[in-house]
Amino acid sequence: MSSSAILRDELLCSICLSTFKDPVMLRCGHNFCRVCIGRVLDTQDGSGVYSCPDCREEFQQWPALTRNINLHNVAERFLITQQEKEEITGICCTYCVDSPVPAVRSCLHCEASLCDKHLRVHSKSPEHVLSDPSTSLEKRKCSVHKKVQIYYCTEDAAFICIYCSAREHQGHRFELLDEASEKRKKKLRNVFQKLTTKREETEERVGNLEERRRKAQEKAAGEAERVTALCTDIRRRVDDLEKKLLSEISRQEKEESLSLSALIHQLEIKKDELSRKMRHIEELCNMTDPLTVLQEPDTGDLCDPEEEGGDEDTGGHDEQPHDGDDLDVAVISHTLHTLCDVISGIRSGIYVEDPADILLDETTAANNLLISDDLKTATWTREKQKRPETAERFQGYNQVMSRRGFTSGRHYWDVEGSRSGNWMVGMCYPSIVRRGRQSLIGNNNKSWSLERYNNEYSVIHDWEVIRLPDKISSDRVRICLDYEAGQLSFYELYDPIRHLHTFTATFSEPLHAALRVYWRKVNGSYMDSWVRITG
Repeated sequence: MSSSAILRDELLCSICLSTFKDPVMLRCGHNFCRVCIGRVLDTQDGSGVYSCPDCREEFQQWPALTRNINLHNVAERFLITQQEKEEITGICCTYCVDSPVPAVRSCLHCEASLCDKHLRVHSKSPEHVLSDPSTSLEKRKCSVHKKVQIYYCTEDAAFICIYCSAREHQGHRFELLDEASEKRKKKLRNVFQKLTTKREETEERVGNLEERRRKAQEKAAGEAERVTALCTDIRRRVDDLEKKLLSEISRQEKEESLSLSALIHQLEIKKDELSRKMRHIEELCNMTDPLTVLQEPDTGDLCDPEEEGGDEDTGGHDEQPHDGDDLDVAVISHTLHTLCDVISGIRSGIYVEDPADILLDETTAANNLLISDDLKTATWTREKQKRPETAERFQGYNQVMSRRGFTSGRHYWDVEGSRSGNWMVGMCYPSIVRRGRQSLIGNNNKSWSLERYNNEYSVIHDWEVIRLPDKISSDRVRICLDYEAGQLSFYELYDPIRHLHTFTATFSEPLHAALRVYWRKVNGSYMDSWVRITG
Protein backbone atom coordinates (compact mmCIF):
# COMPACT_ATOMS: atom_id res chain seq x y z
CA MET A 1 0.00 0.00 0.00
CA SER A 2 1.36 3.42 -0.96
CA SER A 3 2.06 6.10 1.65
CA SER A 4 -0.71 8.21 0.10
CA ALA A 5 -3.23 5.40 0.62
CA ILE A 6 -2.05 4.89 4.21
CA LEU A 7 -2.43 8.61 4.91
CA ARG A 8 -5.90 8.59 3.31
CA ASP A 9 -6.99 5.73 5.60
CA GLU A 10 -5.74 7.57 8.68
CA LEU A 11 -7.78 10.60 7.69
CA LEU A 12 -11.08 8.70 7.42
CA CYS A 13 -13.86 9.20 9.97
CA SER A 14 -14.91 5.75 11.23
CA ILE A 15 -18.58 6.81 11.22
CA CYS A 16 -19.09 8.33 7.74
CA LEU A 17 -15.96 6.68 6.19
CA SER A 18 -15.04 9.99 4.55
CA THR A 19 -12.13 12.37 5.07
CA PHE A 20 -12.53 14.28 8.34
CA LYS A 21 -14.63 17.45 8.23
CA ASP A 22 -14.17 19.69 11.32
CA PRO A 23 -12.64 16.83 13.37
CA VAL A 24 -13.13 16.74 17.15
CA MET A 25 -11.53 14.46 19.74
CA LEU A 26 -13.07 12.60 22.67
CA ARG A 27 -11.33 12.13 26.01
CA CYS A 28 -10.27 8.63 24.94
CA GLY A 29 -8.25 10.09 22.02
CA HIS A 30 -10.43 9.01 19.06
CA ASN A 31 -11.39 11.55 16.39
CA PHE A 32 -14.63 11.98 14.45
CA CYS A 33 -16.38 14.57 12.29
CA ARG A 34 -18.21 16.97 14.60
CA VAL A 35 -21.55 16.33 12.87
CA CYS A 36 -21.06 12.53 12.86
CA ILE A 37 -20.22 12.16 16.57
CA GLY A 38 -22.98 14.65 17.45
CA ARG A 39 -25.57 12.43 15.75
CA VAL A 40 -24.25 9.32 17.52
CA LEU A 41 -24.36 11.02 20.93
CA ASP A 42 -27.89 12.27 20.21
CA THR A 43 -29.03 8.67 19.70
CA GLN A 44 -27.46 7.72 23.06
CA ASP A 45 -29.12 10.62 24.89
CA GLY A 46 -32.07 8.59 26.12
CA SER A 47 -29.93 5.86 27.74
CA GLY A 48 -28.18 8.28 30.09
CA VAL A 49 -24.74 6.81 29.22
CA TYR A 50 -22.55 7.91 26.29
CA SER A 51 -19.80 5.82 24.69
CA CYS A 52 -17.07 6.15 22.06
CA PRO A 53 -18.02 4.37 18.78
CA ASP A 54 -14.45 3.03 18.44
CA CYS A 55 -13.29 1.87 21.90
CA ARG A 56 -16.70 1.89 23.69
CA GLU A 57 -15.32 3.93 26.62
CA GLU A 58 -18.34 5.20 28.54
CA PHE A 59 -19.07 8.74 29.75
CA GLN A 60 -21.69 9.56 32.38
CA GLN A 61 -22.36 12.98 30.83
CA TRP A 62 -22.28 14.39 27.30
CA PRO A 63 -18.50 14.23 26.60
CA ALA A 64 -16.53 17.36 25.82
CA LEU A 65 -15.68 17.62 22.09
CA THR A 66 -12.22 19.15 21.70
CA ARG A 67 -11.51 20.54 18.22
CA ASN A 68 -8.40 18.91 16.69
CA ILE A 69 -6.92 21.84 14.78
CA ASN A 70 -3.82 19.97 13.54
CA LEU A 71 -5.87 17.07 12.18
CA HIS A 72 -8.29 19.57 10.59
CA ASN A 73 -5.42 21.30 8.75
CA VAL A 74 -3.88 18.00 7.58
CA ALA A 75 -7.22 16.70 6.26
CA GLU A 76 -7.97 19.98 4.48
CA ARG A 77 -4.52 20.07 2.84
CA PHE A 78 -4.88 16.41 1.83
CA LEU A 79 -8.22 17.11 0.12
CA ILE A 80 -6.76 20.09 -1.77
CA THR A 81 -3.76 18.00 -2.90
CA GLN A 82 -6.02 15.17 -4.04
CA GLN A 83 -8.20 17.57 -5.99
CA GLU A 84 -5.14 19.08 -7.67
CA LYS A 85 -3.89 15.63 -8.60
CA GLU A 86 -7.26 14.64 -9.98
CA GLU A 87 -7.42 17.83 -12.07
CA ILE A 88 -3.93 17.23 -13.43
CA THR A 89 -4.13 13.51 -14.00
CA GLY A 90 -7.61 13.81 -15.46
CA ILE A 91 -6.27 15.51 -18.65
CA CYS A 92 -3.68 13.73 -20.75
CA CYS A 93 -1.32 14.89 -23.46
CA THR A 94 -2.98 14.95 -26.88
CA TYR A 95 0.19 13.85 -28.67
CA CYS A 96 1.19 10.93 -26.38
CA VAL A 97 -0.89 8.27 -28.07
CA ASP A 98 1.10 5.22 -26.94
CA SER A 99 0.43 5.72 -23.23
CA PRO A 100 -1.48 8.40 -21.30
CA VAL A 101 0.81 11.11 -19.94
CA PRO A 102 -0.58 13.89 -17.72
CA ALA A 103 -0.81 17.23 -19.48
CA VAL A 104 0.78 20.30 -17.90
CA ARG A 105 -0.56 22.97 -20.29
CA SER A 106 -3.19 23.36 -23.00
CA CYS A 107 -2.83 25.38 -26.23
CA LEU A 108 -5.99 27.32 -27.01
CA HIS A 109 -4.94 27.91 -30.60
CA CYS A 110 -4.20 24.26 -31.33
CA GLU A 111 -6.98 23.03 -29.03
CA ALA A 112 -4.52 20.46 -27.68
CA SER A 113 -3.09 19.52 -24.29
CA LEU A 114 0.67 19.13 -23.86
CA CYS A 115 2.97 17.20 -21.55
CA ASP A 116 6.42 18.51 -20.55
CA LYS A 117 8.08 16.84 -23.52
CA HIS A 118 5.75 18.23 -26.19
CA LEU A 119 5.54 21.63 -24.48
CA ARG A 120 9.27 22.15 -25.04
CA VAL A 121 8.92 21.74 -28.81
CA HIS A 122 5.62 23.59 -29.09
CA SER A 123 5.40 26.81 -31.10
CA LYS A 124 6.16 30.00 -29.17
CA SER A 125 4.14 32.21 -31.51
CA PRO A 126 1.84 34.77 -29.81
CA GLU A 127 -1.29 33.24 -31.27
CA HIS A 128 -0.52 29.99 -29.44
CA VAL A 129 -2.01 30.95 -26.10
CA LEU A 130 -1.23 28.51 -23.28
CA SER A 131 -3.43 27.87 -20.27
CA ASP A 132 -3.89 25.33 -17.49
CA PRO A 133 -4.92 21.88 -18.73
CA SER A 134 -8.55 21.92 -19.82
CA THR A 135 -10.98 19.66 -21.67
CA SER A 136 -13.14 22.53 -22.92
CA LEU A 137 -10.69 24.31 -25.20
CA GLU A 138 -13.38 25.03 -27.78
CA LYS A 139 -15.21 27.14 -25.22
CA ARG A 140 -12.16 29.42 -24.97
CA LYS A 141 -12.66 30.55 -28.57
CA CYS A 142 -15.03 33.23 -29.78
CA SER A 143 -18.19 31.66 -31.21
CA VAL A 144 -18.36 34.37 -33.92
CA HIS A 145 -14.76 34.78 -35.07
CA LYS A 146 -13.35 31.41 -33.93
CA LYS A 147 -10.39 33.19 -32.36
CA VAL A 148 -8.99 32.71 -28.87
CA GLN A 149 -10.67 34.92 -26.28
CA ILE A 150 -7.78 36.87 -24.79
CA TYR A 151 -9.70 39.86 -23.36
CA TYR A 152 -12.38 40.44 -20.73
CA CYS A 153 -14.90 43.23 -21.36
CA THR A 154 -15.58 44.79 -17.95
CA GLU A 155 -18.68 46.66 -19.19
CA ASP A 156 -20.44 43.59 -20.61
CA ALA A 157 -18.72 41.05 -18.33
CA ALA A 158 -17.89 38.97 -21.43
CA PHE A 159 -14.84 37.15 -22.82
CA ILE A 160 -13.87 38.51 -26.25
CA CYS A 161 -11.31 37.93 -28.95
CA ILE A 162 -9.12 40.52 -30.70
CA TYR A 163 -11.75 41.06 -33.42
CA CYS A 164 -14.54 41.56 -30.88
CA SER A 165 -12.49 44.30 -29.21
CA ALA A 166 -12.24 46.18 -32.50
CA ARG A 167 -15.84 45.65 -33.60
CA GLU A 168 -18.73 44.67 -31.31
CA HIS A 169 -16.97 45.93 -28.15
CA GLN A 170 -15.22 48.93 -29.65
CA GLY A 171 -14.90 51.72 -27.09
CA HIS A 172 -15.54 49.44 -24.18
CA ARG A 173 -13.14 48.92 -21.30
CA PHE A 174 -11.44 45.53 -21.54
CA GLU A 175 -8.47 43.82 -19.95
CA LEU A 176 -6.28 40.86 -20.69
CA LEU A 177 -7.69 37.71 -19.19
CA ASP A 178 -4.67 37.22 -16.93
CA GLU A 179 -4.93 40.80 -15.61
CA ALA A 180 -8.69 40.52 -15.08
CA SER A 181 -8.16 37.15 -13.42
CA GLU A 182 -5.54 38.58 -11.05
CA LYS A 183 -7.86 41.44 -10.08
CA ARG A 184 -10.66 38.99 -9.44
CA LYS A 185 -8.29 36.76 -7.44
CA LYS A 186 -7.26 39.77 -5.37
CA LYS A 187 -10.91 40.47 -4.53
CA LEU A 188 -11.49 36.81 -3.81
CA ARG A 189 -8.46 36.74 -1.54
CA ASN A 190 -9.90 39.68 0.41
CA VAL A 191 -13.23 37.89 0.65
CA PHE A 192 -11.40 34.71 1.62
CA GLN A 193 -9.52 36.58 4.34
CA LYS A 194 -12.77 38.04 5.71
CA LEU A 195 -14.42 34.62 5.62
CA THR A 196 -11.39 33.12 7.33
CA THR A 197 -11.62 35.74 10.07
CA LYS A 198 -15.34 35.11 10.49
CA ARG A 199 -14.76 31.36 10.57
CA GLU A 200 -12.05 31.78 13.21
CA GLU A 201 -14.40 34.00 15.22
CA THR A 202 -17.14 31.38 14.86
CA GLU A 203 -14.73 28.64 15.88
CA GLU A 204 -13.71 30.71 18.89
CA ARG A 205 -17.35 31.19 19.85
CA VAL A 206 -17.96 27.47 19.46
CA GLY A 207 -14.93 26.80 21.64
CA ASN A 208 -16.15 29.28 24.25
CA LEU A 209 -19.62 27.74 24.25
CA GLU A 210 -18.15 24.26 24.58
CA GLU A 211 -16.02 25.49 27.46
CA ARG A 212 -19.10 27.04 29.08
CA ARG A 213 -20.99 23.77 28.60
CA ARG A 214 -18.07 21.85 30.12
CA LYS A 215 -17.95 24.20 33.09
CA ALA A 216 -21.73 23.98 33.48
CA GLN A 217 -21.48 20.17 33.49
CA GLU A 218 -18.64 20.28 36.01
CA LYS A 219 -20.54 22.77 38.15
CA ALA A 220 -23.70 20.64 38.03
CA ALA A 221 -21.70 17.53 38.92
CA GLY A 222 -20.04 19.38 41.80
CA GLU A 223 -23.36 20.71 43.08
CA ALA A 224 -24.93 17.25 42.81
CA GLU A 225 -22.01 15.78 44.74
CA ARG A 226 -22.29 18.53 47.37
CA VAL A 227 -26.04 17.99 47.76
CA THR A 228 -25.57 14.21 48.00
CA ALA A 229 -22.86 14.63 50.64
CA LEU A 230 -24.99 17.14 52.56
CA CYS A 231 -28.06 14.89 52.51
CA THR A 232 -25.96 11.88 53.51
CA ASP A 233 -24.54 13.83 56.43
CA ILE A 234 -28.02 15.03 57.42
CA ARG A 235 -29.39 11.48 57.34
CA ARG A 236 -26.44 10.24 59.40
CA ARG A 237 -26.87 12.96 62.00
CA VAL A 238 -30.63 12.45 62.18
CA ASP A 239 -30.13 8.68 62.54
CA ASP A 240 -27.55 9.23 65.29
CA LEU A 241 -29.87 11.61 67.10
CA GLU A 242 -32.78 9.18 66.78
CA LYS A 243 -30.70 6.34 68.19
CA LYS A 244 -29.48 8.57 71.01
CA LEU A 245 -33.00 9.69 71.91
CA LEU A 246 -34.48 6.18 71.79
CA SER A 247 -31.58 4.83 73.84
CA GLU A 248 -32.02 7.56 76.46
CA ILE A 249 -35.77 6.97 76.66
CA SER A 250 -35.23 3.19 76.97
CA ARG A 251 -32.60 3.66 79.70
CA GLN A 252 -34.80 5.99 81.73
CA GLU A 253 -37.81 3.71 81.26
CA LYS A 254 -35.85 0.73 82.62
CA GLU A 255 -34.61 2.68 85.64
CA GLU A 256 -38.11 3.99 86.35
CA SER A 257 -39.59 0.51 85.93
CA LEU A 258 -37.10 -1.05 88.39
CA SER A 259 -37.71 1.69 90.94
CA LEU A 260 -41.48 1.37 90.68
CA SER A 261 -41.32 -2.46 90.84
CA ALA A 262 -39.40 -2.30 94.12
CA LEU A 263 -41.88 0.17 95.58
CA ILE A 264 -44.84 -1.94 94.43
CA HIS A 265 -43.29 -5.00 96.08
CA GLN A 266 -42.92 -3.12 99.38
CA LEU A 267 -46.49 -1.89 99.19
CA GLU A 268 -47.78 -5.39 98.41
CA ILE A 269 -46.08 -6.70 101.60
CA LYS A 270 -47.59 -3.84 103.58
CA LYS A 271 -51.02 -4.50 102.03
CA ASP A 272 -50.81 -8.21 103.07
CA GLU A 273 -49.87 -7.23 106.62
CA LEU A 274 -52.76 -4.78 106.81
CA SER A 275 -55.17 -7.41 105.45
CA ARG A 276 -53.99 -9.86 108.15
CA LYS A 277 -54.59 -7.29 110.93
CA MET A 278 -58.00 -6.43 109.44
CA ARG A 279 -59.04 -10.12 109.55
CA HIS A 280 -57.90 -10.37 113.20
CA ILE A 281 -59.95 -7.30 114.14
CA GLU A 282 -63.00 -8.71 112.31
CA GLU A 283 -62.62 -11.94 114.31
CA LEU A 284 -62.50 -9.97 117.59
CA CYS A 285 -65.56 -8.00 116.57
CA ASN A 286 -67.47 -11.21 115.90
CA MET A 287 -66.65 -12.79 119.30
CA THR A 288 -69.32 -13.01 121.98
CA ASP A 289 -67.00 -13.56 124.89
CA PRO A 290 -66.23 -10.10 126.34
CA LEU A 291 -63.33 -11.43 128.35
CA THR A 292 -61.48 -12.58 125.23
CA VAL A 293 -62.11 -9.27 123.48
CA LEU A 294 -60.84 -7.25 126.41
CA GLN A 295 -57.76 -9.40 126.83
CA GLU A 296 -56.53 -8.37 123.34
CA PRO A 297 -54.29 -5.29 123.16
CA ASP A 298 -55.83 -1.93 122.26
CA THR A 299 -56.60 -1.47 118.53
CA GLY A 300 -53.96 1.24 118.34
CA ASP A 301 -51.40 -1.30 119.52
CA LEU A 302 -52.12 -3.41 116.47
CA CYS A 303 -50.47 -0.74 114.30
CA ASP A 304 -46.68 -0.43 114.07
CA PRO A 305 -45.65 2.71 115.97
CA GLU A 306 -42.77 3.28 113.56
CA GLU A 307 -45.19 3.14 110.63
CA GLU A 308 -47.52 5.64 112.29
CA GLY A 309 -44.68 8.04 112.92
CA GLY A 310 -43.40 7.56 109.36
CA ASP A 311 -46.80 8.38 107.89
CA GLU A 312 -47.05 11.47 110.00
CA ASP A 313 -43.58 12.67 108.96
CA THR A 314 -43.81 11.92 105.24
CA GLY A 315 -47.48 12.69 104.71
CA GLY A 316 -47.91 9.48 102.75
CA HIS A 317 -45.10 10.13 100.21
CA ASP A 318 -43.83 6.55 100.56
CA GLU A 319 -46.90 5.42 98.67
CA GLN A 320 -46.26 7.76 95.71
CA PRO A 321 -43.31 7.67 93.29
CA HIS A 322 -41.04 10.68 93.74
CA ASP A 323 -41.22 13.41 91.05
CA GLY A 324 -37.51 13.05 90.45
CA ASP A 325 -38.03 9.50 89.26
CA ASP A 326 -39.99 10.58 86.12
CA LEU A 327 -38.41 10.57 82.64
CA ASP A 328 -35.73 13.26 82.34
CA VAL A 329 -37.39 15.31 79.56
CA ALA A 330 -34.69 17.96 79.83
CA VAL A 331 -32.10 15.60 78.30
CA ILE A 332 -34.51 14.63 75.53
CA SER A 333 -35.42 18.26 74.82
CA HIS A 334 -31.75 19.22 74.60
CA THR A 335 -31.14 16.49 72.03
CA LEU A 336 -34.20 17.57 70.04
CA HIS A 337 -32.88 21.14 70.05
CA THR A 338 -29.68 19.80 68.51
CA LEU A 339 -31.78 18.31 65.71
CA CYS A 340 -33.58 21.64 65.28
CA ASP A 341 -30.20 23.36 64.94
CA VAL A 342 -29.33 20.99 62.09
CA ILE A 343 -32.62 21.75 60.34
CA SER A 344 -32.19 25.51 60.86
CA GLY A 345 -28.75 25.27 59.32
CA ILE A 346 -30.28 23.62 56.26
CA ARG A 347 -33.05 26.22 56.00
CA SER A 348 -30.68 29.14 56.20
CA GLY A 349 -28.16 27.56 53.84
CA ILE A 350 -29.45 29.17 50.65
CA TYR A 351 -25.82 29.91 49.78
CA VAL A 352 -22.85 28.08 51.20
CA GLU A 353 -20.68 31.18 51.02
CA ASP A 354 -20.10 33.34 54.06
CA PRO A 355 -22.13 36.55 54.23
CA ALA A 356 -20.60 39.45 52.35
CA ASP A 357 -19.00 42.17 54.50
CA ILE A 358 -21.00 45.22 53.40
CA LEU A 359 -20.00 48.71 54.58
CA LEU A 360 -21.79 51.86 53.46
CA ASP A 361 -19.87 54.50 51.52
CA GLU A 362 -20.59 57.82 53.22
CA THR A 363 -19.20 59.73 50.22
CA THR A 364 -22.29 58.59 48.26
CA ALA A 365 -24.86 59.26 51.04
CA ALA A 366 -27.51 61.94 50.49
CA ASN A 367 -27.52 64.81 52.99
CA ASN A 368 -30.74 63.69 54.67
CA LEU A 369 -29.19 60.38 55.71
CA LEU A 370 -27.37 59.63 58.94
CA ILE A 371 -24.76 56.89 58.55
CA SER A 372 -23.86 55.00 61.75
CA ASP A 373 -20.28 54.81 63.00
CA ASP A 374 -20.02 51.14 62.04
CA LEU A 375 -21.21 52.04 58.50
CA LYS A 376 -24.05 49.51 58.75
CA THR A 377 -27.17 51.66 59.30
CA ALA A 378 -28.77 54.45 57.23
CA THR A 379 -31.39 56.61 59.03
CA TRP A 380 -33.53 59.40 57.59
CA THR A 381 -33.16 62.76 59.33
CA ARG A 382 -34.90 66.12 58.86
CA GLU A 383 -31.66 67.97 59.56
CA LYS A 384 -29.45 68.15 56.49
CA GLN A 385 -25.90 66.97 57.00
CA LYS A 386 -23.17 69.36 55.96
CA ARG A 387 -21.53 67.12 53.42
CA PRO A 388 -19.90 68.60 50.31
CA GLU A 389 -21.70 68.18 47.00
CA THR A 390 -19.63 65.85 44.84
CA ALA A 391 -20.21 63.84 41.69
CA GLU A 392 -20.41 60.64 43.77
CA ARG A 393 -23.12 61.85 46.18
CA PHE A 394 -26.82 61.17 45.58
CA GLN A 395 -28.87 64.35 45.24
CA GLY A 396 -32.64 64.50 45.74
CA TYR A 397 -33.19 60.89 46.91
CA ASN A 398 -32.08 59.62 50.33
CA GLN A 399 -29.84 56.86 49.01
CA VAL A 400 -26.40 55.41 49.72
CA MET A 401 -24.18 52.77 48.10
CA SER A 402 -21.73 50.27 49.57
CA ARG A 403 -17.99 50.67 49.37
CA ARG A 404 -17.51 47.18 48.01
CA GLY A 405 -18.52 46.02 44.53
CA PHE A 406 -18.81 42.44 43.29
CA THR A 407 -17.56 41.33 39.85
CA SER A 408 -17.81 37.55 40.28
CA GLY A 409 -18.89 34.76 42.59
CA ARG A 410 -21.93 34.15 44.80
CA HIS A 411 -22.63 36.35 47.82
CA TYR A 412 -25.46 37.25 50.17
CA TRP A 413 -26.18 39.97 52.73
CA ASP A 414 -29.07 40.53 55.15
CA VAL A 415 -30.89 43.75 56.01
CA GLU A 416 -33.53 44.81 58.52
CA GLY A 417 -35.82 47.79 57.98
CA SER A 418 -37.91 49.84 60.37
CA ARG A 419 -41.46 48.55 60.68
CA SER A 420 -42.97 52.04 60.76
CA GLY A 421 -40.96 53.53 57.89
CA ASN A 422 -40.63 53.09 54.15
CA TRP A 423 -37.40 51.87 52.60
CA MET A 424 -35.77 50.21 49.62
CA VAL A 425 -32.86 47.76 49.26
CA GLY A 426 -31.07 46.38 46.22
CA MET A 427 -27.94 46.59 44.08
CA CYS A 428 -26.68 48.96 41.38
CA TYR A 429 -23.80 49.70 39.04
CA PRO A 430 -21.34 52.44 40.04
CA SER A 431 -22.24 54.23 36.77
CA ILE A 432 -25.78 54.99 38.03
CA VAL A 433 -26.57 58.71 37.79
CA ARG A 434 -26.63 60.57 41.11
CA ARG A 435 -29.40 63.14 40.57
CA GLY A 436 -32.84 63.29 38.98
CA ARG A 437 -35.59 60.67 38.72
CA GLN A 438 -33.30 58.22 36.93
CA SER A 439 -31.02 58.13 39.97
CA LEU A 440 -33.71 56.31 42.01
CA ILE A 441 -32.82 52.66 42.62
CA GLY A 442 -34.90 50.66 40.15
CA ASN A 443 -35.79 53.60 37.87
CA ASN A 444 -33.08 52.67 35.34
CA ASN A 445 -31.38 49.68 33.75
CA LYS A 446 -28.42 49.97 36.12
CA SER A 447 -30.17 48.97 39.36
CA TRP A 448 -32.52 46.39 40.89
CA SER A 449 -34.50 46.90 44.09
CA LEU A 450 -37.06 45.62 46.61
CA GLU A 451 -39.28 48.40 47.98
CA ARG A 452 -41.39 48.53 51.18
CA TYR A 453 -43.98 51.27 50.96
CA ASN A 454 -46.95 51.57 53.34
CA ASN A 455 -46.62 47.88 54.34
CA GLU A 456 -46.70 46.73 50.71
CA TYR A 457 -43.73 45.25 48.85
CA SER A 458 -42.68 45.58 45.18
CA VAL A 459 -39.63 44.78 43.06
CA ILE A 460 -38.44 47.36 40.53
CA HIS A 461 -36.03 47.41 37.57
CA ASP A 462 -35.82 49.78 34.60
CA TRP A 463 -39.03 51.57 35.72
CA GLU A 464 -41.01 48.30 35.73
CA VAL A 465 -42.79 47.77 39.05
CA ILE A 466 -43.94 44.26 40.07
CA ARG A 467 -46.10 44.21 43.19
CA LEU A 468 -45.60 41.14 45.37
CA PRO A 469 -49.04 39.61 46.07
CA ASP A 470 -48.22 37.64 49.22
CA LYS A 471 -48.19 39.21 52.65
CA ILE A 472 -44.70 39.64 54.10
CA SER A 473 -44.59 39.21 57.86
CA SER A 474 -40.92 39.93 58.49
CA ASP A 475 -38.95 43.17 58.11
CA ARG A 476 -35.75 41.21 57.49
CA VAL A 477 -34.64 40.47 53.93
CA ARG A 478 -31.79 38.49 52.39
CA ILE A 479 -30.26 39.59 49.06
CA CYS A 480 -28.40 36.84 47.14
CA LEU A 481 -26.15 37.51 44.15
CA ASP A 482 -24.85 34.94 41.65
CA TYR A 483 -22.82 37.15 39.31
CA GLU A 484 -21.85 34.58 36.67
CA ALA A 485 -25.37 33.13 36.53
CA GLY A 486 -26.81 36.66 36.24
CA GLN A 487 -29.23 36.25 39.14
CA LEU A 488 -30.16 38.66 41.93
CA SER A 489 -32.67 37.16 44.41
CA PHE A 490 -34.61 38.46 47.40
CA TYR A 491 -35.78 36.29 50.32
CA GLU A 492 -37.94 36.96 53.35
CA LEU A 493 -36.02 35.94 56.48
CA TYR A 494 -38.84 34.18 58.28
CA ASP A 495 -39.38 30.62 59.45
CA PRO A 496 -39.06 29.09 56.97
CA ILE A 497 -37.09 31.36 54.62
CA ARG A 498 -39.32 32.31 51.66
CA HIS A 499 -38.27 33.28 48.14
CA LEU A 500 -39.76 36.60 46.98
CA HIS A 501 -38.35 37.35 43.53
CA THR A 502 -35.32 36.76 41.27
CA PHE A 503 -34.04 39.20 38.64
CA THR A 504 -32.15 37.69 35.69
CA ALA A 505 -29.64 39.79 33.74
CA THR A 506 -26.21 39.74 32.14
CA PHE A 507 -24.15 41.84 34.55
CA SER A 508 -21.54 44.03 32.90
CA GLU A 509 -20.22 46.17 35.79
CA PRO A 510 -19.39 45.74 39.47
CA LEU A 511 -22.52 45.48 41.62
CA HIS A 512 -22.76 47.55 44.81
CA ALA A 513 -25.32 47.22 47.59
CA ALA A 514 -27.73 50.19 47.66
CA LEU A 515 -30.21 51.48 50.27
CA ARG A 516 -32.90 54.13 50.24
CA VAL A 517 -34.85 55.49 53.24
CA TYR A 518 -38.08 57.49 52.87
CA TRP A 519 -39.43 60.02 55.32
CA ARG A 520 -42.96 59.18 56.42
CA LYS A 521 -45.48 61.37 58.23
CA VAL A 522 -48.42 59.80 60.12
CA ASN A 523 -50.98 61.94 62.05
CA GLY A 524 -48.66 64.92 61.87
CA SER A 525 -45.65 63.03 63.25
CA TYR A 526 -42.56 61.83 61.40
CA MET A 527 -42.02 58.08 61.70
CA ASP A 528 -38.67 56.47 62.26
CA SER A 529 -37.23 55.27 58.96
CA TRP A 530 -34.00 53.30 58.83
CA VAL A 531 -32.34 50.29 57.22
CA ARG A 532 -29.63 48.23 58.92
CA ILE A 533 -27.23 45.72 57.39
CA THR A 534 -27.29 42.74 59.74
CA GLY A 535 -25.12 40.23 57.95
